Amino acid sequence: MALKKGDIIDEHKRFPDSCGLVLKVMHGGEGFEKIICCGHELTEEDVVPSLNQGRGRKKGALVIGMTIDEKRVSTESCGLRFMVMGGGEGFQKVMCCGHSIGTSGMQDLKFGQMRTEENVKEATPNTPHQGTA
Repeated sequence: MALKKGDIIDEHKRFPDSCGLVLKVMHGGEGFEKIICCGHELTEEDVVPSLNQGRGRKKGALVIGMTIDEKRVSTESCGLRFMVMGGGEGFQKVMCCGHSIGTSGMQDLKFGQMRTEENVKEATPNTPHQGTA
């Protein structure tokens, strides 16, 4: 069984004493194999119908809202993309299409960094603005 857009994988389903990693599939998933977190293997068995905001989720290097994108590791893949919904302290890697996606497959969202003049110029296109404020 492959994952599909909208599926939610919750580590607490089978491992209630874990960090409680919760991921939501945003794209792809045909080649999904497993997720390794806290030494557990999360598979299609860990898909839940809805997000349970229960207590006991331990944050780690994964920030809520951060994405894990297989395309950053391999362009020749099913394009699996997850969004972190909670937990993640024990996250190790995602296995999909024969690839191992660790923290290098995460999009750099630059949370917590100060905006500098250089950052703003890179993020803002140099186009004239019209209208009134």
